[in-house]
Amino acid sequence: MTLWAIVPVKPLRRGKSRLSGVLSQDERTDLNRRLLAHTIDTLTAIPEIEHVLVISRDPAALALARDHGARTVQENGAPHLNVALARATIVAKTYTTRGVLIVPADLPLLSPEDVRLMLDRAHKPPVVVVAPDRHRKGTNALLVCPVGLIDYDFGPGSFERHCRLARQAGARLEICELPSLALDVDLPEDLDIVEMELDNGFE
Repeated sequence: MTLWAIVPVKPLRRGKSRLSGVLSQDERTDLNRRLLAHTIDTLTAIPEIEHVLVISRDPAALALARDHGARTVQENGAPHLNVALARATIVAKTYTTRGVLIVPADLPLLSPEDVRLMLDRAHKPPVVVVAPDRHRKGTNALLVCPVGLIDYDFGPGSFERHCRLARQAGARLEICELPSLALDVDLPEDLDIVEMELDNGFE
């Protein structure tokens, strides 16, 4: 199954504000740049992903994305993640892609192998594959096949909402729980966990 991956990105100098107590603005900007590059490079290494599409209102983020081989869409209007994702999905749909994989740019342990495990769950559509965060509250990755099967409802508590939307759509629901997909970087404690995992040989 070929699909598009969509990566939403906040402005690089504004993202990860909750880390301001332990990282300066320049350090947070550098972290955001490295996370975005890592996300794109990981996704482009997967043959089943036809294109990686980055959507952002930040010209610097879009330029970085293009440097790493991604397509880009400029986000306009009031900032709203679900609206931005819907717009990016329309772009992907015009190319008749079979499915879309939404991946935020803040999963430092993301690996091609684990993304493939998620893709393997997407056989026999209609199907929705949800990867929750480590608290099983948020959604850290979402695969929807066919495109447009459900609306996006990211935000606090989105894991349960996406599961409910999948059931309401009559889709097969797959929940994919993997350490690399469960850990996003939002709080100082998340940085500590990433460092510990890498010290323990997490690849």
